[in-house]
Amino acid sequence: MLRTKAVKLSVIPAMAYRVKSPKGVNITIQRSDKKQPGIATISRTSGEAIPLKNTDLKAYPVEAFNEAIALTNRLPYKNEKGVKVSKEMVKEKKEKKVEEVEVDPKDYQKIVDKYSDKNGKFSYELMNKDFISFAKRSSVVKDMIAEGASTAKIRNYIVANKFRNLTGNDNLSDKQIKKIVEMLDELSEKGVYKDLDAEIRRMQKANKRK
Repeated sequence: MLRTKAVKLSVIPAMAYRVKSPKGVNITIQRSDKKQPGIATISRTSGEAIPLKNTDLKAYPVEAFNEAIALTNRLPYKNEKGVKVSKEMVKEKKEKKVEEVEVDPKDYQKIVDKYSDKNGKFSYELMNKDFISFAKRSSVVKDMIAEGASTAKIRNYIVANKFRNLTGNDNLSDKQIKKIVEMLDELSEKGVYKDLDAEIRRMQKANKRK
């Protein structure tokens, strides 16, 4: 459940809104030039923002979160799926609400935490290794390869299975998974599933040689 209106920030060119969940309230900030939003929880003691891990503090500084907290204070809640920000929304005073897929920040954070290295940095290498290991063990993947399924279809099965198991959210939709992938893709210039796709193609070629 999010706030009825997104508010325009002055600290950075972005829109912000509050998201309410059973466990508390989060502040989400979306820039028009970034696919990945900035997300922060609100401290119950100080009332100030606590950015989630891997939030880009250069793109989303703490000052912007605290401004968002002040501007969205006491606005009513309304059931919506999310807010998509365009450059026009940031430049103009008119605030226009556009539906977009909303991802629970806690689901996203579980995935980032799982595949972060000892320095707390998200690692595509760790994630791809885990997914490749799953692909090699999975009887479903083996059957899909034998049936001639495409690389994309096999990859989507692996990613959906892993993300749902990792988050414990069996209701995580394909659209939400796609959104998470887009968010992860902004953490590095490297393609998210480059290594996984290469391994799937290798498995497909090996199957054809049988």
